[in-house]
Amino acid sequence: MTQEKQNTNRHLTRFHYSTEQVIEKPFNWKQIWRLLTYVKPYTKTYLPGAFIMMLLSTVIRLAVPILIGKVAIDIIIVEKKDTRLLIYLVLAITLLYLINYIANIYRIKWVNLLGQNVIYDLRKHLFTHVQKLSHRFFDSRSAGSILVRIMNDTNSLQDIFTNGIINLLMDIITLAGIIMILFSLSPKLALAIMIVLPLMFYISTRLRRDIRRSWQHVRIQQSRMNSHLNESIQGIRITQAFAQEDENIAYFNRVNTDNFNSWRLATKKSAKFRPLVELSNAIGTVILITYGAYLILQQDIFVGTFVSFAFFLGMFWEPISRLGQMYNQLLMAMASSERIFEYLDEKPIIHNKKNAYKFDHMDGHITFDNVQFSYDDERIALQDISLNIKAGETVALVGHTGSGKSTIANLISRFYDPTKGSVKIDGHDLRDTDLRSMRSHISVVLQETFIFSGTIMENIRFGRPTATDEEVIKAAKVVGAHNFIQRLPYGYDTEVEERGSILSAGERQLLSFARALLANPTILILDEATASIDTETEVMIQQALKRLLKGRTAIIIAHRLSTIREADQIYVLENGHILESGNHQQLMDQRGEYFRLVKSQFDMLQA
Repeated sequence: MTQEKQNTNRHLTRFHYSTEQVIEKPFNWKQIWRLLTYVKPYTKTYLPGAFIMMLLSTVIRLAVPILIGKVAIDIIIVEKKDTRLLIYLVLAITLLYLINYIANIYRIKWVNLLGQNVIYDLRKHLFTHVQKLSHRFFDSRSAGSILVRIMNDTNSLQDIFTNGIINLLMDIITLAGIIMILFSLSPKLALAIMIVLPLMFYISTRLRRDIRRSWQHVRIQQSRMNSHLNESIQGIRITQAFAQEDENIAYFNRVNTDNFNSWRLATKKSAKFRPLVELSNAIGTVILITYGAYLILQQDIFVGTFVSFAFFLGMFWEPISRLGQMYNQLLMAMASSERIFEYLDEKPIIHNKKNAYKFDHMDGHITFDNVQFSYDDERIALQDISLNIKAGETVALVGHTGSGKSTIANLISRFYDPTKGSVKIDGHDLRDTDLRSMRSHISVVLQETFIFSGTIMENIRFGRPTATDEEVIKAAKVVGAHNFIQRLPYGYDTEVEERGSILSAGERQLLSFARALLANPTILILDEATASIDTETEVMIQQALKRLLKGRTAIIIAHRLSTIREADQIYVLENGHILESGNHQQLMDQRGEYFRLVKSQFDMLQA
């Protein structure tokens, strides 16, 4: 096996252990009824009109064959031989077709409006719910798989709501009406034609589970392909930097092939139903011709009745065929709805308690009381951590990668809850506080600054959407971002794409500082926030930080120890434990781990 194939297989192995798995549940109508609850808001608007137009169209379609067969042939032509009456009947049938045409226009218009509104509501509900889920949810799922649920899976339900609901009712009513009419015209001939139905339903039920599972696999393969596309686009610079384009293309080809094969298999299985209906139609036609001719010769039925039967027989298999297609749509909807409701049933681990305390004001006094935390219930990230960070104090957290620095920041923002112990702000256990009010007093600046698509002004204003233009500009000036913004083609109105590709790493970081300052937080967390800034910019940032941190409680996480010399308290962490604590001079005098870290960085700069 070539190295390329080995690498591709390794990727695919990782890929197949994703959270996207086939959900093994029997087809259940409760799931469909749950989907139909999204129709409820429109039961007094679009749905009644569409239902009335559907009934009118169905009645006309059922009436026309009787008018042609029984009335036109048996009564007007054979019995009365009245040409004038026949002309009137033809005009009446023409008028009915015109009414049917108008009714169908409005039915299609209203069901499409219904469907689009329902999909809009469902996608909005799903996105809103996902926004409220905890970080643990996103830790185990790729952005691509979440995107598929919100976009592709909701889109796949569109046919159900735009055509499926009304068409299902129309076909059921049409089928019931045809059966009653056929038995009223000739019970013998009707019974003979329908003898094939039990066999057709027996075979179709055997296909159900396989078809549903096949469409589930389609959704999973789509999710996997979207995940890979998202990763490939986000990581294109890394791919090109390591000259791994061929491997990435080979991997995509495998994923794309899996997606193609899943669609091919699902459509192949779904396609089995249509020939089954056509076979039943052929058998029914043969029965109609042979047995119907016999009954005419026996004078059991008239020619007009036979003609009506022929019309209704064509109409009879049409709704059955559509019901089969509808069942396939329901299976597809079942596969998608299971995946959508899996997310909607996901409960946020971090949530507000009843009567949670709301911070109208926050001093910023942070306390860690014997805190233990683990991300996966196996490896301990923090072990018996106790901290007392006074309001307005600047605290620095240093240590090697994986020592627990960012975990402390995550617990302060309550992205996670401690496994043991408690984290308090102003004496209130964060588990007893209102998330929104608590986080509104905290700002976080990360090493990897996220820049949204939009203008520079909009990106800074994200910190406080109600801020005026003057306040945004003032915040940019304080952190030293104003000068480079002014040099951009359109200043603050310059459009930046997702992740701010036209900006340097340092410029993006300055924008994040301006965004944090505009939010005017009580607690400011800087997680490696100066790592991407050059030495010249760092001097400017240090000056901005003095103004930014004034009067605020600040937690600074930094590998570049030059940025934390003036911190009130420095904690040195190692494997989830606090190894040393004190200010810069005290820790240097101890000549412990902090001293060694400072010395090693100094030696690297001198080398």
